[in-house]
Amino acid sequence: MNAPETAVDQATRVAAGATRSRYDNVSIALHWLTVFLVLSLFALGELWGYAHRPLRGELVMVHMSLGILLGLAVAARIVWRLLPGHQVAPAVSGLTETLARIVHWLLYALLAFQSLFGWYVRWSEGEAMSFFGLLIPSPLTPVSREMHHQIQEWHGWVGWAIVIVAAGHAAAALHHHFVLRDSVLVRMLPRGTMEQGAR
Repeated sequence: MNAPETAVDQATRVAAGATRSRYDNVSIALHWLTVFLVLSLFALGELWGYAHRPLRGELVMVHMSLGILLGLAVAARIVWRLLPGHQVAPAVSGLTETLARIVHWLLYALLAFQSLFGWYVRWSEGEAMSFFGLLIPSPLTPVSREMHHQIQEWHGWVGWAIVIVAAGHAAAALHHHFVLRDSVLVRMLPRGTMEQGAR
């Protein structure tokens, strides 16, 4: 027989987010900001090869600026998620919960590595990073042209990996919402979104 829950136990569960059924507004905002930035960066990376100068250079500058924003957003998401009181109770259990956690942290790792690759792609050729016009000079010694091309390829591969994993993540959320009809997707939507959409 389990011992009755004390006030300290209850406070600990509340602080850990065990009694919450949806994410807080900051977590939701950072999540959708990340989605917007990932889609924008991927689109820019795929499209600028078809653009001519000076448009191509401008697209690269925007890509760098949004990439830095993505790195900041990912760092903020990780810190925010690890702080007490910002977690929510799992919407699923067992193997499904374990897989969901693995996918979440895999996405965080890929996004973090991609941000670092972005800096290194630029700095490895001795060029400054641009953050909405603010130039951040390279502290690195330029690498060979062959090595620079290899780094660019890694950057592209990780970008595709992020899109594939994120697409699987989104498909799973839609499956939960439309097939299993549970609260997995709703937990990450702004309050009232589904109610307004149902009208």
